[in-house]
Amino acid sequence: MTSAALARPLTNKLRDDLRARFGERFSTAAAVREHHGKDASHHHLAPPEAVVYVRTTDEVADVVHLCAAAKVPVVPFGTGTGLEGGSAAVQGGVCIDLSQMTRILRVSADDLDCTVEAGVTRKQLNQHLRDTGLFFPVDPGADASLGGMAATRASGTNAVRYGTMRENVLSLTVVLADGRIIRTAHRARKSAAGYDLTRLFVGSEGTLGIITEIGLRLYPIPEAIRAAVCAFPSIDAAVAIVVATIQAGVPVARIELLDKVGMEAVNRYAKLDYAVAPTLFFEFHGSTDGVAEQVEIVAALAQENRGGEFRWAESIEARSKLWQARHDAYFAMLALRPGAVVWSTDVCVPISRLPQCIAETTADIEASGLLAPIVGHVGDGNFHLGFVLDPNRSAEFEEAQRVNARMVARALAMDGTCTGEHGIGQGKTEFLIAEHGEAVAVMRAVKRALDPDNIMNPGKILRMN
Repeated sequence: MTSAALARPLTNKLRDDLRARFGERFSTAAAVREHHGKDASHHHLAPPEAVVYVRTTDEVADVVHLCAAAKVPVVPFGTGTGLEGGSAAVQGGVCIDLSQMTRILRVSADDLDCTVEAGVTRKQLNQHLRDTGLFFPVDPGADASLGGMAATRASGTNAVRYGTMRENVLSLTVVLADGRIIRTAHRARKSAAGYDLTRLFVGSEGTLGIITEIGLRLYPIPEAIRAAVCAFPSIDAAVAIVVATIQAGVPVARIELLDKVGMEAVNRYAKLDYAVAPTLFFEFHGSTDGVAEQVEIVAALAQENRGGEFRWAESIEARSKLWQARHDAYFAMLALRPGAVVWSTDVCVPISRLPQCIAETTADIEASGLLAPIVGHVGDGNFHLGFVLDPNRSAEFEEAQRVNARMVARALAMDGTCTGEHGIGQGKTEFLIAEHGEAVAVMRAVKRALDPDNIMNPGKILRMN
């Protein structure tokens, strides 16, 4: 069924009520709607019928209450950096733009936590924290909003040491589908009181409610930080080091993989001169002595697996340049083929199965003839493919779908997941069924209980029809 067939259009009354309530912060302009109808993914544009810029939780509740009465969909929007089409209005409706909710409401250095509004980005938070000796470690690459990161259960380069949003969100304020406002938890670090609603909404992608405030765990800035790059003769050798490092219990902060094509792209885009070979990016956090010990262990493991010399980045500026180059891999891929689009997809497997999963996926890519660099947060078994495709060649998309489906099936057979961090969005709904089976019926029951009219970001995660 097409999105147009599913659309529930705005009534004149709803349009008038929203305009009266929000004035110039309510827009039906085509350019505004198109901006909010697509994220950073390959999925097609699906603009909302209107956009409302909100500034408070109460304003979000007002919009939802009005839309609920008219049974019109509401779609939350943060920074538009998602990778599975999660912010596209596939059934029309009203987009709630949370980007003006940028207050950092509270920082408690003694308790190592804070509360922020949903529109605050991770870089804004860390800039605010710079004089406290604390930082927030979850780093998905893009300067995503923290509300969006909670909604998609984001992770990123630091997850191997600090965990994902699942481990670092302490509480949420959420607007439900009928306009009610709830707080999922208080500030105690543990609680046995009732259902864990925080975990329910983390990763719900706006389909159960709209996150407006987030309580987050903070960490002391490490005494010592060292980063390095090391090239390897093959993907197999590089991944073997990852597995050995994790199994040795080294508390490495980041281990990132780029294959040969990925390194060539990054070198060109960022004007770097690293070896064009499968490469690991490392970062070590801890005390001076602790970091030295970590480095010694990992360097020895690298030598045993024919790794090259470590190239170090120890100053803040050098580390920033190194990690910015890694984070710009998406744009570097685009630059490999002007006019192309990047279809980014990911899976995650138990660390012991990572070498086989990457090796077999690499073989599929080579057989397909597609340009598809591999990058990954491999320290926790998560890796990504970036299919660089000609938008005018449907055969390339069909082949990418085939390779992607094989990769997901492979990950599931290894007791992994169809997505380590991108989320389900509108692109992986069938894979969710393959992964969770009958448990998807339980998810649908939760969705129906909290959103009986299916107005909360419909068409994402679950098919309700």
